Amino acid sequence: MNAVFFFPVAVAIALTPGPNNFCALNNGIRQGVVASLVGTLGRVAAFAIFLTISAVGLGAMLLASQTAFAVVKWVGALYLFYLGWRAWRSRDFGGLGADGSAESAAPVAWKALVRQEFLLGITNPKAIILFAAIFPQFIDPGQPALPQFALLGPTYLCAEFVASAVYGTGGRQLRRFITSQTAVLRLNKATGGVFMGAAGLLLASNR
Repeated sequence: MNAVFFFPVAVAIALTPGPNNFCALNNGIRQGVVASLVGTLGRVAAFAIFLTISAVGLGAMLLASQTAFAVVKWVGALYLFYLGWRAWRSRDFGGLGADGSAESAAPVAWKALVRQEFLLGITNPKAIILFAAIFPQFIDPGQPALPQFALLGPTYLCAEFVASAVYGTGGRQLRRFITSQTAVLRLNKATGGVFMGAAGLLLASNR
C-alpha cells in the first residue's frame, strides 16, 4: 500500500489511548508540547526495534510464544505500576509551580523523558501485536517485503509524532485549569491512578 494512503491509518492507530500517549499528555501538562515531542524520541526508538523484528519475521515467533508474551506483559505491568505508585505518592510539582503555573526556571530532564517513553514502549506487548500481526497486513506479498517495510515503517513512526503533538497540545491546554497546589497534588494522584490502572488492564488482557 502506498505510504500516502497508509499515513491516515497510521495516525488513527497512533492516536489510540495508551501509556505512551498518556505520558505525552502528562508531559504536555507539566512541561509543554516540546517536552512531549522530545519524549517521543524514546517511543519511536522502541517501536523501531519492534518494526525491525517484524521485518525479519521474528515478530510472529514472539507472538506465538506464550512465555515471551507473558514475560513482556509482566515487565510492562510492573513498570507501569512503579510509575503510578511513584506519581501517586509524589508531592513534586514536576515542572508546575505551586500555584499550577509553569516554572520557567525549572530544568527539563530531556534524557529522563526519552528514557521513560522508551521503557513504556519496549515493555508494551500490544506493540508486538501491532507490528507482528497488524502491520504486515499492509505489505503486498507480490512485492519485495523489505523495501515496503523501509517505507511504511518510518511513515508509522512519523504518525507517532503527530499523536504525541496532539496529546501534548491537549495537555498544554489542560494546564490552565491547574491553579493551586491542591490541584497539582490531585494531578499527581490522577497520573498515578491512570498508570496503575493501565498496569491492571495489561495484566487482565490476553492478546
